[in-house]
Amino acid sequence: MGTLGAMQDFPLRISRILDHAEREHGSREIVAARTDGTTHRTNWTEVAHDARRLAQALERRGVKPGDRVGTLAMNHDRHLVAWFGVVGMGGVIHTNNPRLFDDQLEYIVNHAEDRILLHDRAFAPLVERMKPKWKTIEHYICFDDEFDDVLAAEDGNYSWHEGDERDPCGLCYTSGTTGHPKGVLYEHRSTVLHTMSIIAPDIFDVSARSVMLPVVPMFHAGSWCIPYAAAMAGFKLVSCADNNPERIRSLFEAEGVTHSAGVPTVWLSLIDHVERTGASLGKLHTIIVGGSSAPPATIRWFRDRNIRVNHLWGMTEMSPVGTVGAPPANWEQMSDEEQLAYMARPGRSMFGVELRVVDDEGSVMPRDGVSSGRLQARGPAVVKRYFKHDHDSVEADNWFDTGDIAVIHPDNSLRLTDRAKDVIKSGGEWISSIEIENMAVACPGVAEAAAIGIPHPKWDERPLLLIVRDPGSEICEAEVRSFLSSQMAKWWLPDAIEFVTELPHTATGKLSKKDLRDQYRDYRFANAEAMVGRD
Repeated sequence: MGTLGAMQDFPLRISRILDHAEREHGSREIVAARTDGTTHRTNWTEVAHDARRLAQALERRGVKPGDRVGTLAMNHDRHLVAWFGVVGMGGVIHTNNPRLFDDQLEYIVNHAEDRILLHDRAFAPLVERMKPKWKTIEHYICFDDEFDDVLAAEDGNYSWHEGDERDPCGLCYTSGTTGHPKGVLYEHRSTVLHTMSIIAPDIFDVSARSVMLPVVPMFHAGSWCIPYAAAMAGFKLVSCADNNPERIRSLFEAEGVTHSAGVPTVWLSLIDHVERTGASLGKLHTIIVGGSSAPPATIRWFRDRNIRVNHLWGMTEMSPVGTVGAPPANWEQMSDEEQLAYMARPGRSMFGVELRVVDDEGSVMPRDGVSSGRLQARGPAVVKRYFKHDHDSVEADNWFDTGDIAVIHPDNSLRLTDRAKDVIKSGGEWISSIEIENMAVACPGVAEAAAIGIPHPKWDERPLLLIVRDPGSEICEAEVRSFLSSQMAKWWLPDAIEFVTELPHTATGKLSKKDLRDQYRDYRFANAEAMVGRD
């Protein structure tokens, strides 16, 4: 064995992130707009003390290192305390999504074997309904009514549990669009490394001077690791327990928010509110968009107000950030349209994430901006095996198949063309449902769009475009088709356009293509049968 280095060695554990925040940023404010309408103010010193008291309380209730402690809660300071307290005593924080259906929550909680559930009072009816179905939960603690008393019974004289940096720390389940949701079990090491990566200037671009209000829920994909980033960088963290655009906007202005993060529907609601009221966004200068692509009009709206839009792409299995669309080195030499097109992409890989595109035979595709294929990823914060699965979920050399179809450009920026299960296969070629949707949403009068493949006797599948009009819009099929004709190849044009009042979304706010395919299972294009045999 070769000579080892002579530097100090200690495990990379999340409790050390909180120790750092307490020591170096102890007085930095944490603001929580709670569900009862009140605003609570605390800081990292108080959060660290409360986290130690929670660790004591959990041990008193029999929780052991490695046990799962569930939460069913929105974004607030008590939930933040739980994140650090559970992990600090060696437990695994399991954030449950309250927007899921009962059968999904039944499966997830039982599969995780949560021993304690911490929940908001707002979800008490859900909890009471599910109690007979949850088999492993021994204690229920309401954040609003019991949590403070639980902490008050402890003195906070507690030393964090020590262990290997590869010990589990967090558990988050995928959305389960096919089959049962799958659990992703994060490690201390993977989470610390991921947190170090996302605070970089080209990723979230945060520092101790920043003020961030993440709209992304703490129950969704680890809140994009933002709570841990806040402790590491020492920025002011502002949380809001609901997605009301008026309340969020008022917090932006009142608290001097500089950064925010959320899915496109959040920004569309905020834009609508600002357009109607003329209200200010205060000091906001950077928004991070994930979950799905923001329409070009949304990007331009923020860009016109000198607010930087950073698209990110990732997934629960990646802790979750993989790429972010930060300006490249030649940004100043780009035209306005080139910059806008670049901002619409998910960007380049951050440190710790390797990407490649392969064809169906596994051959690596060139980074030429044209060749598309299955997107694969690997890195220290990418899943290797799902929770309780008896086999790895990676191919040779740890490559994980993301389920996305993508193109990588010569500048190494990523362009997602579709989910593998959503791509429309027409006449032996692929049509990107995402790109059709983005082009449709750019059409004036269109609020939201979804494209799905419908069986066709000649072409295998052809696109059906479903559109939700803007409020007050009377746009018709001919106008949409005329607009699209100037944006895409003729053979990409949808065979039919249907106007609907709303589109289904998943519990995390994404378009639910699965529900749309079920809903339009029996849809057939007019005169499609007559085309069989034509050239």
